[in-house]
Amino acid sequence: MRNKIITGIDIGSSSIRIVVSEITQGESTPRILSMTNSKSRGLRHGYIIDMEEAAESLKDAVVEAERISGKKIEDAYLAIGGISLESIIGEGSIAVSKADLEIGEADIKRVLETSESNLKKIANRQIIQSIPIQYKLDGKKILGRPHGMKGEILEVKVLYITCLEQHLNDLISIVEGVGISIENIVPSPIAASYAILSKVQKTAGCILTDIGAETVTIAVFEEGILTSLKVFPVGSVDITNDIALVLKISMEEAENCKTGKDNKNYNRKRLEEIIEARLSDIFDLIEAHLKKIGRNSLLPAGIILVGGGSNLNIVEPLAKEYLNLPARIAPLSIMSSIPINENKESQVVRRSVDSSWAVAYGLCTLGENNESQESSPSRFAKQTKNNLIKWLRQFLP
Repeated sequence: MRNKIITGIDIGSSSIRIVVSEITQGESTPRILSMTNSKSRGLRHGYIIDMEEAAESLKDAVVEAERISGKKIEDAYLAIGGISLESIIGEGSIAVSKADLEIGEADIKRVLETSESNLKKIANRQIIQSIPIQYKLDGKKILGRPHGMKGEILEVKVLYITCLEQHLNDLISIVEGVGISIENIVPSPIAASYAILSKVQKTAGCILTDIGAETVTIAVFEEGILTSLKVFPVGSVDITNDIALVLKISMEEAENCKTGKDNKNYNRKRLEEIIEARLSDIFDLIEAHLKKIGRNSLLPAGIILVGGGSNLNIVEPLAKEYLNLPARIAPLSIMSSIPINENKESQVVRRSVDSSWAVAYGLCTLGENNESQESSPSRFAKQTKNNLIKWLRQFLP
């Protein structure tokens, strides 16, 4: 068995994180060859607003990742996030076709197609993934897939994850523009869940919350699957802006105050009040969404916080207070236990590994976990230009 190289690319508003990993025979966990974090340019709230700048910053990041790993990045798993990411519920119902009323794959396919055709308000949007979250047979809920069961009426409820088609095309364009073939495009919260959440947490019910620079993404899991996703156009940069405005200091000073690097000259209580005011707004948005889907205070595994903004000291107790749920910042032990090839830069890498790497690393683990329902291939990734070229080359002399 030849070693397999798996690369995960997470393009965010403030940074581009690339993880290059290698799976060797006899090992079940990807071993990290390089973890690079470069400043991203040309993005706002996860949108690409300047194609040239975004492409140039990605190119710089890829060159650095290849230098450290010693590997040429030819293909990669790509995360997609930002405020264009949304989830929508679709429902479908059909009459079972066989005379003996036994449900076959054709019936399951047909009811899923009916669910998608019933969707409304998805103009200019692309479906990235579809996740069946509930089947009913003759009005009764059933566990798992209905294949082989007997009944007259089959119903399904499906979670569709969508994004703006233009944003998706721009993202594909800049990645392919640096010569990288896209293996699959995965919603960021699903990728992060593979690095952070356990099966127990996903089954019991939890909310994974990523506090990024310019967006907050929440993903609700129950019965082992994603059941809701929402992105808010607010993030840790807004906290920095608040500090700068209230204390009348520069953005650089405000960022240092927020992260605790240099707050000796400012009143600590006043700083916490500013930070808490913005975080309370964020948790109010999350609580409102949980009420909308009927899950407020009803997720036993609580809220798990990731992303750069989750590293603030008061985040965890505030989340617990505002959401009335168990709250915890994703334990660094999960990320710090990642097997990293020992080289002269490995100690630097280990010191910088925290939950903000969850998406990029999760893509690498997902690359070895294609049997999962959530990791099913996206319906468009294999149709991109570079993948087609790669497929054709195997037939050339």
